[in-house]
Amino acid sequence: MFRVITLNANGIRAAARKGFFDWMAEQNADVVCIQETKAQLHQLSDPCFSPVGYHCYYEDAVKKGYSGVAIYSRKEPDEVIRGFGVREFDDEGRYIEVRIGGLNVVSVYLPSGSSSEERQAAKFRFLDAFTPHLDTLQKRSTEYVLCGDWNIAHKEIDLKNWKANQKNSGFLPEERQWMDELFGPRRYVDAFRQVNAEPDQYTWWSNRGRAWDNNVGWRLDYQVVTPGLKQRIMRADIFKTDRFSDHAPLVMDYEWNAGD
Repeated sequence: MFRVITLNANGIRAAARKGFFDWMAEQNADVVCIQETKAQLHQLSDPCFSPVGYHCYYEDAVKKGYSGVAIYSRKEPDEVIRGFGVREFDDEGRYIEVRIGGLNVVSVYLPSGSSSEERQAAKFRFLDAFTPHLDTLQKRSTEYVLCGDWNIAHKEIDLKNWKANQKNSGFLPEERQWMDELFGPRRYVDAFRQVNAEPDQYTWWSNRGRAWDNNVGWRLDYQVVTPGLKQRIMRADIFKTDRFSDHAPLVMDYEWNAGD
């Protein structure tokens, strides 16, 4: 079994204060992917940010207190790749990849477009730039698990108030069409939906109102896998017992050995 966890921490230091690393130590994960670290490496000197038993890699944004991704890997990777080759988004700390034998794991944080038209335009630029990179990954002989906050709810089942959000970032027709192509012609697999087809499965809740209490959420966090892993998906769990962020950790198990 190979366990992969992904979480948008909305600030890794804040998540640490809320007990994330204590919880993580009990999960027996092989790889943990973090998005929105919102910190520079020199601000993470506390030992908790280098969890015992893991090789830790942070990819910070140039802008302080913004974005940033990380990966913790129990096995030392054969290679660590930082960024996907597009400077606008690599400078924002949105992509880091580790290669572990025949399996590659990515922590990726897609832009949100909810704050302004300018950021939505940037989000569309990201989707356009990321597509050829995804095509390149498909051509490789190894398998991929791309973890992260994709900032798109794919289908109506993936958010509570879908009717009211059809003109809002995260559920725009163009964004959903991009996901249709990702999981259609491009042959990537939404790993969670392979093992859980139930409604009301969300990973993010607004801090406004009582969204968390009433489970008025969005499924924005995914583990997207290459076709060779489709039959190896064993289990998925959205952990909601404790809150470390406005997102919940997505925990998935695969039938895979690190030596494969």
